[in-house]
Amino acid sequence: MSKSTLALLDSSLYPQRWQQQTFATPQALLVAMLSAESMPDARDFTQQLLANEVYQDWINSSVFGRYLHRNFTAFYRQSEDSFNTDMPALFRRELTRHAQYLPLGQVLFFAGDMPKQVRQTKLLTTTVNPATAIIDAQPSSHAVQSTQMVVNQLTIVGKHLLGFPIRHNKRTSERIRNEVLILDFQQLTLVKETQIQPKKRSNIDETILLRSYELR
Repeated sequence: MSKSTLALLDSSLYPQRWQQQTFATPQALLVAMLSAESMPDARDFTQQLLANEVYQDWINSSVFGRYLHRNFTAFYRQSEDSFNTDMPALFRRELTRHAQYLPLGQVLFFAGDMPKQVRQTKLLTTTVNPATAIIDAQPSSHAVQSTQMVVNQLTIVGKHLLGFPIRHNKRTSERIRNEVLILDFQQLTLVKETQIQPKKRSNIDETILLRSYELR
């Protein structure tokens, strides 16, 4: 069965207006949000997405909801002595039948250090909402010592990356997550690391590490 390719969301979202400034690319908007004096509001960007026809096509063409996503990721967290070790592969194979190719040039975001198992499982849950990635990357207030904040931006450069826009329940707080699950990729390449000193938290000596990846 031939796969369709999702339309490029960024071409309809940008230029993007934020805090009286206009940003031509998602990368530029992300840097501005990271450098700002205050935390960005993920709900504002979500409203922009929900009003966007391309994004509506993304989520309405997807069979992948948050409930299914939770169950899918739970299977992959099972230990080796799980009652049914075949379930993750079966579940993934079935989802792959319904997945679509992600568009070339699309930028996605991911909070925190890249887990080591991502390169083995080829699974990665990302977001198209830069504010969500920034909020999720905040070091835990319960941590014994402050850890560096890491935000990743990933650009799709391969033609055959399978993924699912996740359709969130509009009546829950998850609606601001705006997630996209990447089901498969051949190569994940780190192309750049940038240290950003935010204007916010002026009383704390903190830098943010921005990592830029290419996915093919």
